[in-house]
Amino acid sequence: MGKFESSRQGKSLFAPEAAASIRLLVLAVASVVLMTLDHREQHLEVVRNALSTLLYPVQMVAQAPFEIADWVSSSFESRSALLDENQRLREKQLFINAQLQKLTALEAENRRLRALLESTINVSAERVLIAEILTVDFDPYRHQVLLNRGTLHGARVGQPLIDERGIIGQIAHANLMTSTAVLITDPSHALPVQINRNGIRSLAVGTGRLNELELPNIPNNGDVRIGDLVITSGLGGRFPRGYPVARVTRVEFDPGRPFARIFAQPTANLDRIREVLLILDDIPDPARPPRTDAGEDSAAPPRAAPAIVAPVTPAQTAPAPAAAPAPAAPPAPAPAPSAAATAKPRQHKPAAGHTR
Repeated sequence: MGKFESSRQGKSLFAPEAAASIRLLVLAVASVVLMTLDHREQHLEVVRNALSTLLYPVQMVAQAPFEIADWVSSSFESRSALLDENQRLREKQLFINAQLQKLTALEAENRRLRALLESTINVSAERVLIAEILTVDFDPYRHQVLLNRGTLHGARVGQPLIDERGIIGQIAHANLMTSTAVLITDPSHALPVQINRNGIRSLAVGTGRLNELELPNIPNNGDVRIGDLVITSGLGGRFPRGYPVARVTRVEFDPGRPFARIFAQPTANLDRIREVLLILDDIPDPARPPRTDAGEDSAAPPRAAPAIVAPVTPAQTAPAPAAAPAPAAPPAPAPAPSAAATAKPRQHKPAAGHTR
């Protein structure tokens, strides 16, 4: 009796496990069959779409916690990380802006240099030298600039300076590496010019103001009008002929004065110049003044020579009458100082474009 009951209990314990295994096997076979049919003939496409539509809300509810967690994590990101990223972006932007500004400055410099080279209408490119202005001295009584070119680069005293708009000035002092140039508006500077419309000649004298030159010694009946272009005349051989200098801005006629008062504005922007052109023409050496007054220079030695030679010849040929012309010998050295006197002003007499 006891043995029979124990066998019944063993069968009851293993019966549920066998049933579960059978159900699992049946479901597996059914799944394989359904997948095969769906893959070959697409019989379950409608059923799958319907189940997907019904389960979509369940999927959204199941995905919501993860999306909320990501949103909270991004919202509460550390403030220091954001500040660091902001600082990096600012530095990058600053670097890019600096590069853009440098490119803009290089582009503007390129335009200025191109305009300078194109302004040499009467001078070949091999006879000019580009110089950069280092310092500016706009004292009312001294308009000068310091250039980064000296005698080592070919700069010499007296060389004219031009830019794309016209005449600027000339070199007054030349050192080894630098040189000092005086502007045309300096009160001590003057250069020979002429009115481009009719050829009336004058001097353009600096007034100490950057925007004004004066043209003296033009008679009241001179044909000068406001707006006339003033150009270099080329007299003296220092400044090339035909370069713009200024435009007439004011003409004053006074019946009580023999000459009119004429003022002109320089064509060059003297208050904004950065680069200039040095014209490397043959400039007369300041130690040897140019022979502008050839007639006077050639006449001076002949006047002095007879005064010395003439008295000596009779004194050697006639012994007895030598005492008669002897008194004439003391006046003979008198013309010698006159020759020196005529030679001395010639050293200070300026050629074209001088500083007074």
